[in-house]
Amino acid sequence: MIPPRASVAHQPLRQLKNRVATSLITAGGIGVLLAILAIGVFLFWETLPLLARDETLAFAKLSPLAWGTLKAALAAMLFALPIALGAAMYSALFMSARLRSRIKPALEMMEAIPGVVVGFIAGLILAPWVERNLASTLVLLVWLPLSAGLAGLLWHLLAARWRQRLPLSWAGLWLLPWLASMVLLALWLTPQMEELFLGGDLRRLLERHWGLDYATRNALIVGIAMGFAVIPSIYALAEDALADVPTALMEGAQALGASRWQALWKVALPAAGPGIFSAVMIGAGRAVGETMIVLMVSGNTALLSASPFEGMRSMAAAIAIELPETSPGELTYHYLILAALVLFIFTFLVNTLAEVVRLRIRRRYHKAGQR
Repeated sequence: MIPPRASVAHQPLRQLKNRVATSLITAGGIGVLLAILAIGVFLFWETLPLLARDETLAFAKLSPLAWGTLKAALAAMLFALPIALGAAMYSALFMSARLRSRIKPALEMMEAIPGVVVGFIAGLILAPWVERNLASTLVLLVWLPLSAGLAGLLWHLLAARWRQRLPLSWAGLWLLPWLASMVLLALWLTPQMEELFLGGDLRRLLERHWGLDYATRNALIVGIAMGFAVIPSIYALAEDALADVPTALMEGAQALGASRWQALWKVALPAAGPGIFSAVMIGAGRAVGETMIVLMVSGNTALLSASPFEGMRSMAAAIAIELPETSPGELTYHYLILAALVLFIFTFLVNTLAEVVRLRIRRRYHKAGQR
């Protein structure tokens, strides 16, 4: 059948549109790369006067800021990773489709919460509450994961008819009353145990015996607040990676005698490894570059301390506070530009490493699947 003449006549116009679109996309990509390169060149150029001064204390003065940045990011990741990855594994592989269609968008919408709002709530409400109830906070951080594991153990010990009434696919709902009761139990018992065994004041005991001074805004508060802000991004990427694992792999593993948990650890997690690794690295990159939460919750004290009860000062927070008040050419200005350059290089290297490792893992699994 001979094609219509109209379609033949429109072919040059269609090819022209495709070429224009391709050129615009290519130009946009090259423009982004050039903009990133220009930022790095500008930061390096602005740090040259500082190096020309032969200032040997430049990196020594930046070390508390670098330590504070890493400390805040580590605290956030320790809080966010277990929750985000656990939620991703459960919702992708165990949760019912009906419940997942409602829970997943709600968790992803949490990413739209501005960091300044999270920092404001953490500094105004969370920090004073933790200061008054330090022992209860530490107990809750340990007791809640243990109580979730205890709930799983009790579920396995239940009779079959009770397990049918409390299916694992709906555990996201029936666990809520259990966890709420565990929170109330911990809040009721902890003050009594603190009074009985710790003299009624854990903060005074920490300062007297271990020399740990408690600050109202510290790394513990930063970890909780910034971890809450990082959870949605890690969860969304990890959940998508796990949901993309072919169901035939899981069904094949279970057909060979593996349990659902064995199929998860031996099949699903290795197959989704590149996506999960990217999710973790992206979350770490946001934690390193977060400004407002650290600015409002950390106390902004440049300390080289590993204590979670003392404050810190990150490079991003120092830039946000001091750069508007300095004029170009001053020594402080060049110090802040050097901090920005270090932060830029660190973020660039982390993202590059994440992409290289992700591609290597993907190629390795692709070659293994072809054998």
